[in-house]
Amino acid sequence: MQVFGISVDSTWAHDAWRAQLGLPGELVLLSDFNRDFGNAYGLSYTSAAGMRGVLRRSVLVITPDRKLVYRWDAPDPPRLPTVDEVLDALGQSTALLSSPTG
Repeated sequence: MQVFGISVDSTWAHDAWRAQLGLPGELVLLSDFNRDFGNAYGLSYTSAAGMRGVLRRSVLVITPDRKLVYRWDAPDPPRLPTVDEVLDALGQSTALLSSPTG
């Protein structure tokens, strides 16, 4: 299982956030600067302030074969999902991957 942090920020901004927050190296930060990922998963929107191409704060669990097994997103940051919600989704996706029909 791999966890990725994805935002429209540049890789330089990611480096600064990693340093400031002390994020572990195992957390891969990816830049969706061109909004390809956000558009593919319907996460891009225009904020109340008129900023276009902003990504919704989201948690997606996607299997290696690109099956979306969990989606949480909110247009009203700063709300976040609970840790239990995400861990449950990860557990369910692991069960799907290890099942004979998964």
